[in-house]
Amino acid sequence: MAAAAAAGGAARGRGVTSFQRKAAAGSRLAAVAGTRPSVRHGQLLLSSGLPSLDCVLGGGVAVGTLLLIEEDKYSLYSNLLFKYFLAEGVVCGHDLFVASAKDHPDNILKELPAPLLDDTHRNELGEEATPVKSEDFQDSMKIAWRYQNLPKMEASPTTSTKFGHYYDVSKTMSPELSQSAKWHSFYLPEELASQPKMKTCNMNSAYARLLHSIQRIIYQEGFDGSDPQKKQKTILRIGIQSLGSMLWGDDICSNDTPEDIHSLTKFLYVLRGLLRKSLSACIITVPAHLVQNKAIMERVTNLSDTVVGLESFIGSERETNPLYKDYHGLVHVHQIPRLNSLICDVSDTKDLAFRLKRKLFTIERLHLPPDLSDTVSRASKQDLAESAKLLSSGCGAMAIGKKHLDF
Repeated sequence: MAAAAAAGGAARGRGVTSFQRKAAAGSRLAAVAGTRPSVRHGQLLLSSGLPSLDCVLGGGVAVGTLLLIEEDKYSLYSNLLFKYFLAEGVVCGHDLFVASAKDHPDNILKELPAPLLDDTHRNELGEEATPVKSEDFQDSMKIAWRYQNLPKMEASPTTSTKFGHYYDVSKTMSPELSQSAKWHSFYLPEELASQPKMKTCNMNSAYARLLHSIQRIIYQEGFDGSDPQKKQKTILRIGIQSLGSMLWGDDICSNDTPEDIHSLTKFLYVLRGLLRKSLSACIITVPAHLVQNKAIMERVTNLSDTVVGLESFIGSERETNPLYKDYHGLVHVHQIPRLNSLICDVSDTKDLAFRLKRKLFTIERLHLPPDLSDTVSRASKQDLAESAKLLSSGCGAMAIGKKHLDF
C-alpha cells in the first residue's frame, strides 16, 4: 500500500496519471483501410468514390447498408457512379464482388477510371476539381447589401476532412493496380450454362443464384466475423448492375402485372439481412424509368437504405434550355437511412445537379443564372403593373394606375 501510494504521488508530481481509457469494442473497426466512423451515429462509413456524393449522403455509405441508384434514361451516368464505387474499393484494398447480366465483370474492371492520388487532382484537373476565384475578381463583383453578410456557398458539396479519392474519367485504371485487387465475379450467362437447374425457393432463378454466390463469398472469406483470428480486416464491396431488367429474367420492366411480382423484393429483403451482419456494402443500379408498376418501385425503395435518382437532360427540353447549359442532369436524393438515431442526415440543399466535365464527374448545387433580357424585363413590368391594379382596389392608394411597386 505504501509503495502504491508513493508511486501515485510520484506520478502526480510528474503530472502523469495512471488512468488508462479502455477502448470500446467497436472502435477497432475504425482501423479498416478506407473507412472512418461517423461523428453523428457512430456507424462505420466508406466512400462511394465521389466526395461530393459522400457529403450529400451524410459523410459516405455506411457499412452494412444498400445504396440504390435509379438509372438515368440511357444508363450513362449511373454506370459512372457504379464504376466509381468499385474503383474506390480497388484503391483502398477492399474485396470486390461484381455481378452483371449484360457486361462481363472482367470488362467492367478494365474500364474503371484512373485514380488521382497524393493530391495530384489539383494539378491534373486544374480548376475542374477546385475552382477558386481570385481576390481581385471577388472585389470587383458587387452584390446587394442584404446578401453581403450571408455565408458563402461552395458550388460542389465537400467535407473538410480528406475522405475518398478523385478519378479521371478520361483514363482507365492501370492493369497493375486493377490486378492487385481481390475480386469475385458473377456473370449470369456463365452461371446459367454451368448450373442449368437450381432450387429457386419461390424466387427468380437468376436472383437465387446471385444470392447464393454472395452468401458463399461472405461466409467463406470471413466477412461475417466467423473468423476472429483474421488479423487484417477488410470490406467487401458488392456491385450489381441493372438489377430488375429483362436480362435478369425479370419482367417488371415489360409488364404492368409481372408473373412474379415479389421476386425482386424477396431478393432485396434477404440481401439486406446478409449486409447487416457482415463487413460489406452494396451498390445496385435499377432501371426505375422502365418499371411499369410504380408500386413495385415503392417497395424496392422501402427495402433499400439509400436511394439516389439520376435524371439526365439527354433527349429532354432541358438539354437545349440555356438555363441548364452548365449541367447535364439532376440528382434526386429520395431516401437516406436512419442509423442509430431517430432522424437522418439531411443535406442543406435539395436542388442538386451533376455535370460531366472533361476529366471529372461532380455533383453540385443547382444555381440558375439570372435572366436579364429586355423582353423578360418588360413582361415582368407588365405583370407587376397588372398585379398592382388588382391590389389598388383593396389596398387603397398603395398602387395607382400603371405604376408597379418599388422595393
